[in-house]
Amino acid sequence: MQPGETHQERTFLTYPDEPGRRIGVRVELATGPAPPIGGATRPVAVLVHGFKGFMDWGFFPHLSRRLAAAGFVAVSMNTSGSGVGDDPLVMDDDEAFFNDSYSRQLEDMARVRDFARGLPGVDPGREVLMGHSRGGGMAVISASEQAPSALVTWAAIGDADRFDDGMKARWRAEGFLEVPNARTGQVHRMGLAGLEDFERNAERLDIGAAAARLEAPFLAVHGLEDATVTYDAAVALSERAPLGEALLIEGADHGFGATHPLRAPGAIQTLEVAVDSTVTFALQHTRSR
Repeated sequence: MQPGETHQERTFLTYPDEPGRRIGVRVELATGPAPPIGGATRPVAVLVHGFKGFMDWGFFPHLSRRLAAAGFVAVSMNTSGSGVGDDPLVMDDDEAFFNDSYSRQLEDMARVRDFARGLPGVDPGREVLMGHSRGGGMAVISASEQAPSALVTWAAIGDADRFDDGMKARWRAEGFLEVPNARTGQVHRMGLAGLEDFERNAERLDIGAAAARLEAPFLAVHGLEDATVTYDAAVALSERAPLGEALLIEGADHGFGATHPLRAPGAIQTLEVAVDSTVTFALQHTRSR
């Protein structure tokens, strides 16, 4: 199923008290009148990327278009520490990536969610939150702190503690941790603030505990062939969530078959299962109240 015509606009959200820190935002919606999915206003969907990801990577533009064509205002974001600067396709803001942390990501998400719910023509009471990989884990925490109408994760991490003791010791000793980017050949650096933030806020950053506090319906989508985050993470999170369910997709990897740039998305069966299921779940839980 191919999406209809959509329109998008881009902007940056800034932090007046922290010059230089900014969140990239793309707002996309169907052209013409809103599809008749209930009410005179549109529901909103907020999309959050994962580690070394960004809103224009791989499947995200396709998912955004599909949600927009279904009647949502689709709001995609680049977290302020994503490393993506003026060029939306290039990770060249090394300082922003270096200073990133889980708490900063959650602050960015809260800011974008507030922005999205305040957009003209949006019903703030009909919000879907979606995150991939690390963004999925942070979306669970964000949704536990402020409930959306529905939550969807793709290949979400189930544990924020992703680094072993040896890596942490090297991180502390050197003041940074090198992170290779296989796609681009770059080597990024994560500053010590990211580790210190996790250790300081371990209780808040307990993704499993956050899942248990969720009030919203929750769909955890995961590929059975995911070698980056194994599918038992989706099973565990969905089982802990009061209204959780897991969708495990045979043959799907961490990116659900997507590459960057994405070509012929409709031909990638594993990706279309994830997209179709996400749109259906989002519509189901954002009908007019």
